[in-house]
Amino acid sequence: MTPFRIHTGLVAPMDRENVDTDAIIPKQFLKSIKKSGFGPNLFDEWRYLDHGEPGQDQATRRPNPDFVLNQSRYKGASVLLARKNFGCGSSREHAPWALDQFGFRALIAPSYADIFYNNCFKNGLLPIKLPESEVAKLFDEALAFVGYSLSIDLQRQVVVKPDGSTVAFEVEAFRKYCLLGGFDDIGLTLRHADKIRAFEAERLLTKPWLAHSL
Repeated sequence: MTPFRIHTGLVAPMDRENVDTDAIIPKQFLKSIKKSGFGPNLFDEWRYLDHGEPGQDQATRRPNPDFVLNQSRYKGASVLLARKNFGCGSSREHAPWALDQFGFRALIAPSYADIFYNNCFKNGLLPIKLPESEVAKLFDEALAFVGYSLSIDLQRQVVVKPDGSTVAFEVEAFRKYCLLGGFDDIGLTLRHADKIRAFEAERLLTKPWLAHSL
């Protein structure tokens, strides 16, 4: 997992409440058993005017010109600004996969659905919670200024605006540690690889029959 320390990126404002995970990555794209390839179908039913299916050539599809991520001013955005209860609906982990693979590194919203919120941290995305009044100000600024970018400093736990002013946010200490170090659940376990190998070697010596058990 890529460590998250300081990220500066273009902001895309998605002015919708209660965006659910089926909107983030529609159900027909969940057939893949791989953990990759979901980015092209992020917000598929909103980004395109035609119905999407796995394996389609994206170049042949009809983009929706009114959808925020299809507007040229937001091309390459890596910070998604959203309204309350983002990521509600089913618990599919494909939602943060799709956001990450599309290019987003951080989300800013007043609130998130609990399971989606937890899944973001496990997949290297930083979901920042800010008061609705502060999020509303960011929406106004992002819409008013083309190229509006924010810098997110996880170590300091602040969002830095273009004018240098900062907005503080809270993040649980263990989640912060994992993001700063780039540790997912497997990465956390592999920190103890030497101890695991030593345990397995000792077990093999003392209980060799276990090596052949099912």
